[in-house]
Amino acid sequence: MATLDRIASHPVWCALALGAIAALGFEPLHLWPLSLLALAGQTLLIRRAKSARQAAFWGWLFGMGHFTIGNTWIATAFTYQAQMPAWLGWIAVVALAVYLAVYPALATWGAWRLGRACRLALPIAFAGSWIITEWLRSWVFTGFVWNPLGMAMMGPFEHAGLARLAPWLGTYGLSGLVIVLAGLVIAVFSASLTLRVRLAAFAGLFVAVLAMVFPIGAPLSPAARPGAVAFSLVQPNIPQELLNEPEHYEDNFARVARETVARPPGRRLVLWPESGVQDYLRDGYPPSLYWDSTFGQDPALARGRLARIAGRDGMLLTGAVDLDIRGDTIAGARNVVTVLDATGAIRGSYAKAHLVPYGEYLPLRWLLEPLGASRLVPGSIDFLPGPGPQTLDLGAFGKAGFQICYEIIFSGQVVDRAHRPDYLFNPSNDGWFGAWGPPQHLAQARMRAVEEGLPVLRATTTGISAVIDAQGRVLHALPRQTAGRIDGVVPPALPPTLFARLGNVLPLGWAIALLVLSLVASRRRRG
Repeated sequence: MATLDRIASHPVWCALALGAIAALGFEPLHLWPLSLLALAGQTLLIRRAKSARQAAFWGWLFGMGHFTIGNTWIATAFTYQAQMPAWLGWIAVVALAVYLAVYPALATWGAWRLGRACRLALPIAFAGSWIITEWLRSWVFTGFVWNPLGMAMMGPFEHAGLARLAPWLGTYGLSGLVIVLAGLVIAVFSASLTLRVRLAAFAGLFVAVLAMVFPIGAPLSPAARPGAVAFSLVQPNIPQELLNEPEHYEDNFARVARETVARPPGRRLVLWPESGVQDYLRDGYPPSLYWDSTFGQDPALARGRLARIAGRDGMLLTGAVDLDIRGDTIAGARNVVTVLDATGAIRGSYAKAHLVPYGEYLPLRWLLEPLGASRLVPGSIDFLPGPGPQTLDLGAFGKAGFQICYEIIFSGQVVDRAHRPDYLFNPSNDGWFGAWGPPQHLAQARMRAVEEGLPVLRATTTGISAVIDAQGRVLHALPRQTAGRIDGVVPPALPPTLFARLGNVLPLGWAIALLVLSLVASRRRRG
């Protein structure tokens, strides 16, 4: 406790350092004990603040350190954009942290307001405030909720660790639990508390450590069962610098095809990643748009060769691009998953709804483009959003839900709750996510599996591709920068979880309960 008190004696630099240390609990380092210690230190800082404004400032500094370290992968994206210097990526990381740090600032402001009168109430108020502000971060200005705090509690591939509680807490509720555990760290070393309280705090931490280290509960079996859907999931390992270059389109396609054709016989889904096909697959576009395609002006021939690669008993789900044509003008594009049957007919499609700012569209284009800003992904046409979560009934291949690339990070926004799917397909291009981005992306896909009780199938261009069961276990994975294919059957879904039924009403309910509890504890302290 004395060490934590000394940490709190230099608030400005300590807040920055504690935020950075808290981010080390995320993948690929996964040093989650350091996250708990850092949050314990931040809670002590809030206690020492002389005003709500000072507490909020220290919370903002914590956020600056936290998001700068947690989002370092964003800088890598600038290395694939020739129109902007790579060093600008680091400015972008810090600039984004300046904005994202507002949310920890609000959380610490709320914690100080509600819990400053009572040492036991403060971490509870902090947890409740953090849940609400993290939920706000998921949708304000379209949302950017990469690495919610609860992700530090995701276990290894074999089990989900404390993330097993996500069906009853939700991801944002799990983030609140992390802060409560940090409060227990303080309680264990607090000489002002009774021995009974300190032992209870130690017992709570001990149980949490056991849950993080050891698997609990019976795993779901991935073995074949009646009605199981067979699949072949392809990772072609196409380097990001070649992915969008027209002169490499055919070589890229050959990589995907090569990993696909030698698949086991029989009826199965063939799963290709985002950007899996460069040909336009839909009819009706102006003929000139097809000229760069291998098959001239006939998209039916392009669909036909895809069907032959998938096999006569196969169904192909692949990333592609559709266009919005208005008259003779291209009004925009859509990042889609296209479903092709064995005849080459389009059986359905899903359009990405949660687009990446500066990646798939340029906000305030009228202002930023004249200043030299452009999208990080090549191309001048902005993508348009789809309508949201959608389930496609693929007949014998089951009911599929879709989330393209980083859509999978948005808790409570990945499933059409009126038409629950049997599994989620998450095609992605993680090639511009650097070294830290792909494992963090995978961990968040695992969290969606746990929350919703649904298996997730991830096909990526360069890795990490994976098969995740409904308990968040990674059954199979292909590492980064490796070409390969995973053959198997879709793991079974669980019955709808509490979170699947309630969505983010659930963690918000926990937040309200925590805030009320902190108020009660504070009033009893005053009394």
